[in-house]
Parts: sequence; structure tokens; C-alpha cells
Amino acid sequence: MKRFHRLWLLAPAIAIAACAQPSGAGATGAASRATATPAPVAATSDAPAKAPTAATLPRMLVHHTPGCGCCEVWIAHARGAGFAVEVREAEDIHAVKEHLGVPYGKGSCHTVEVGGYFVEGHVPLEDVKRLLALRPKAKGLAVPGMPAGSPGMEMPDGRVQPYVVELVGLDGTTSVFARHGEG
Repeated sequence: MKRFHRLWLLAPAIAIAACAQPSGAGATGAASRATATPAPVAATSDAPAKAPTAATLPRMLVHHTPGCGCCEVWIAHARGAGFAVEVREAEDIHAVKEHLGVPYGKGSCHTVEVGGYFVEGHVPLEDVKRLLALRPKAKGLAVPGMPAGSPGMEMPDGRVQPYVVELVGLDGTTSVFARHGEG
């Protein structure tokens, strides 16, 4: 059964090596230099979306794989963005993902509960804040795998592998929420 759980975390070899970095390694802020292209997302009301502030941000509950350095770096980014963060190490991260409705194949090394949504993997905090402001009818956001240059997976040279943040609908289907690392 443990072998099946590890299949959930499929990622490029470079990402796995970066994940094994000790806490605090690689936090250069490269992902914040990435160009983001938000996709249109329907809000749940006609009122204009208000960006959450540090005072109005909901508490985050981060479930992560024990000893994962990139998870610790992502958590530091979340705290730096103004979120209050509670951390729980999960020996069976697959069970957490399954309970929250993360679609198979969309997994990463940490899963977050925030504001009634899940946030799976190395999602930029600006995208989390946008999700919370728009409040779409959805389960959450996911960045499958561990793209080089995403928050928590920063590269020493500042390079950002192009990646997509996916919005996971209530029915489990996905659509583009934002694109990062594209010229």
C-alpha cells in the first residue's frame, strides 16, 4: 500500500532532489518574479471581489509529508504573505487528499485547507488570495507535481519552469486558473 501512496507524488527527479533540501533552502523568491497570467473565473456573486488582507485572511491548515524541505519553504512563503498557518505532518498524505477531493494525478507533497477550499502543492500565494477573493464554486486549486521555480521549489538561477495552477471544480474537472513562468 505504501508504494501506491508514493505514486501520488510523481515528480521530475530534480524536483524530488529539491524537495529533500533542509528547511529554508532555496527560498530565493524566484517564483514571485515569474510572470503570472490569471484566467477568468466566475465569482459566486455579482459584487466586486475584494482582495483579502492579512487581517481578513483565513487560517491555513497545511498537511505535509514529514521531513519535506520544500513544504517548509512553501509554509514560510504562506506566513510571509500574511496567513496564520497550522502545520500537521501526515504519514498518510494520500488519505488527506482523498478526503478533501484532490483528483488523482493532481497531487504534490502538501495539501492545504483554507477558507473552505483545498490548495494542493506549490500554488503561489497570490493565486490563493485571488481564489479567496473570487470565491468560485470549486473544491480548490492544484499545481500537480513540483514544478521547478514554483514557491518552495525555487532554483538558484531564478529559472521558472512553465506551469499551470488548476481550478478543481465541484465535479472534479479542472480548468486553468493561472499560468506561471511563461516569458
